[in-house]
Amino acid sequence: MKAIILAGGLGTRLKPFTEVIPKPLLPIGEKAVLEIQIEHLEEYGFNEIYLATNYKSRYIQNFFGDGSQYGVNLKISKENEPLGTVGPLSLLKNELDRPFLVMNGDILTKLNFSNMYEFALKKGAELTIGVKHMITPFRFGNIESEGDYVTNIEEKPDIETNVLAGIYIMNPSIFQYIPYNKPYGMDQLIKKMLAEGKPIAKYQINEYWLDIGVIDDYKDVQEIYNNIYDEKEE
Repeated sequence: MKAIILAGGLGTRLKPFTEVIPKPLLPIGEKAVLEIQIEHLEEYGFNEIYLATNYKSRYIQNFFGDGSQYGVNLKISKENEPLGTVGPLSLLKNELDRPFLVMNGDILTKLNFSNMYEFALKKGAELTIGVKHMITPFRFGNIESEGDYVTNIEEKPDIETNVLAGIYIMNPSIFQYIPYNKPYGMDQLIKKMLAEGKPIAKYQINEYWLDIGVIDDYKDVQEIYNNIYDEKEE
């Protein structure tokens, strides 16, 4: 099975760490973020992996080589200018002839990729998006009122949302919506497909998931990495 990891981001939210090291090569424990992702994908049968790169692409290529040390066939795709979160896929159009997985290069998760892949195949949609239910504490009390009088106070209510988790299963027919070698984002793709009445499937991620795109999250995952990733798969 084939997977693409989007590893071309500038990592501006993680400066100064990313001024020297590209974001996907930042260490978590004793491994780089991309190493953890590749090993986890290989565990679930994704043995053909493409790294969509831009910023410091040579660093990434020199680090991973052909991927044989991870038990996968690894190929590097390089964009000449930033193409967003979907545009880089267009450069791989001729390589992708069956459903494939796409994930952001700053995601750490214990997701069972096989389960999501099988779910997507059964649904038959051109795009299946992974979503994660998040509960965010709100810092302030919420006041309800009628006119000039208070009717209720809800002290620091939690905000519950389903966030786009940066993991997708796509059918090759998805390329009819993606312009070739032009900047294009996932939000644009989703809105275009919805506007045309195309079904988009949703897969609920219940396993551990974290976007390490900002410094606080990167520091947090350093502390919990050993507990999360040293556990054996059930």
